[in-house]
Amino acid sequence: MLGLPPVPPVTGFATRVRLPRDYYVRMGSNDYSVHPQAIGRFVDVTADLETVTISLDGRCVGCHPRSWGVGLTVTDSDHVEAARTMRKAFQNPAPPTDTAGLRDLADYDRAFGVVLDDGQVA
Repeated sequence: MLGLPPVPPVTGFATRVRLPRDYYVRMGSNDYSVHPQAIGRFVDVTADLETVTISLDGRCVGCHPRSWGVGLTVTDSDHVEAARTMRKAFQNPAPPTDTAGLRDLADYDRAFGVVLDDGQVA
């Protein structure tokens, strides 16, 4: 029998993908949820025989036990709740509190000498 090689062999699976809007990554033939804050960003997906781990900039944004079934969707309830919260915040934006930069349009009329319909210069 030969001795072990100086470098251990690569095991498992690793890839880098951009997270789509549905916040799921495909590993094998199954979909695994990811925290929706990573939507549109590149995430690293690593899998071994027991777990699927998704990380964003070295921070874990999803970890699931690996499923060996076919066509399954594995979802973390925290990810669903975070997506619901983010969706509500997007649909109901906070009103602007700063009114700086808003100017009366009549100021521009006066500056450029715009004449109104009744013949007056604004």
